[in-house]
Amino acid sequence: MTNLTIDKIIDETQAYLSNRLPPYLYNTSFIPGESSVLYSGPYWDDKEIVAGLNAFLTGKWIVAGENVHRFEKAFANYFNVSYAHMVNSGSSANLVLISALRKYYKWEDQDEIIVSPVGFPTSISVLVQNNLKPVFVDIEYDTLNFDVSKIEEKINSKTKAIFVSPVLANPPDMDYLTELCKKYNLLLIGDSCDSIGTKWNNKHLSDYYTAWTSSFYPAHHISTGEGGMLCTNNPELKKLFVSFSWWGRDCYCVGPANLLACGSCGNRFDRWLESYDGIIDHKYVFNNMGYNLKPLDMQGAIGVEQLKKFDEICTKRKNSKQNIENILLKYVDGIRGVKTLDKASPSWFGTPFICEDKELKFKLVTFLEENKIQTRNYFAGNILLHPGFSHLGNVSEFPYANQVLDKVFFIGAAPHYNQDVFDYVDNVFNKKWTQ
Repeated sequence: MTNLTIDKIIDETQAYLSNRLPPYLYNTSFIPGESSVLYSGPYWDDKEIVAGLNAFLTGKWIVAGENVHRFEKAFANYFNVSYAHMVNSGSSANLVLISALRKYYKWEDQDEIIVSPVGFPTSISVLVQNNLKPVFVDIEYDTLNFDVSKIEEKINSKTKAIFVSPVLANPPDMDYLTELCKKYNLLLIGDSCDSIGTKWNNKHLSDYYTAWTSSFYPAHHISTGEGGMLCTNNPELKKLFVSFSWWGRDCYCVGPANLLACGSCGNRFDRWLESYDGIIDHKYVFNNMGYNLKPLDMQGAIGVEQLKKFDEICTKRKNSKQNIENILLKYVDGIRGVKTLDKASPSWFGTPFICEDKELKFKLVTFLEENKIQTRNYFAGNILLHPGFSHLGNVSEFPYANQVLDKVFFIGAAPHYNQDVFDYVDNVFNKKWTQ
């Protein structure tokens, strides 16, 4: 049997990948009429695959370890935040975020969080799972974000936070929201799963939040296969992030500290439990009802490589959105893009369109899909229309949100799109579209 060193395995892997990247990547030349214009996908090359393989073969730990720690540090540094903590998905990140905030700020059952009814369900379900009450504000039809002018009338003594989830990275008026939170002593928190890289007034959108999340699902700006991140400048919140995602335990040892008899705190084996008269290992003290939401260490290694491409990804996403929007607006009457506020610089997740009626949306979506151009609804539309969420509010109170499934869809703004893709989409409409 041939003796293979790690270096040999890596070298042969790179040689193999030089002309045969996996099919889940945009790894072939675009062939008009044969290739699909996917709405998104991992923006990877051989570097991510080799980094993940190397971590798997040489890492000291399979689950979150030194590579995850490296990614967390690099991510925090890039986004100018003190603490970043990686978990296994963006949805898990939202769950941990709300669980930690509830405990730290001593929120009570049925305290209220203001949210949009339109978007992804795990910005809402995590509130209910923490016995908090989502209070919905209808959207405005220009930006598709919640109508900030209607938020103040929803605020009362039980209101604790405004939870922002920008539509496909297009932010609401962050200055207004910041002032409103100051006025009523509320937290401004963010679901940035679609919007990392977006800026408001030349600052990262995330700079405006007390705490926020991101997702590394394959469709998102950065992909580690699956994964998510929680960020804050508050060290106590960071400890709670760790606890809730690591089974609820009190111990926060990571890396080499796990091998120390004394641990990070200096007294790992001590009388930690008031109700137990004996010595116990701090690693098995549980202060919270938590979860096991750890990522794999190879995901951290992939994240480090992805972050190196992040500026390029954001630039390409903006370019793709502009090109796709221009093409459709040129050929199709009765549609428009969403409004972007003056101080906003979105790093687009997708290219949204608002149709004048339901029939036009159906016709357009059918036309695009038949021509291998992927489309997506704007996620759930009004979440209250769905059986799992209908008990949370009266759907009739949100007339604009109710129109989203009828009139709104999006195409990709993927960083993989090149001139061949734009030419194909243009030609399809030029030759085949009839109003």
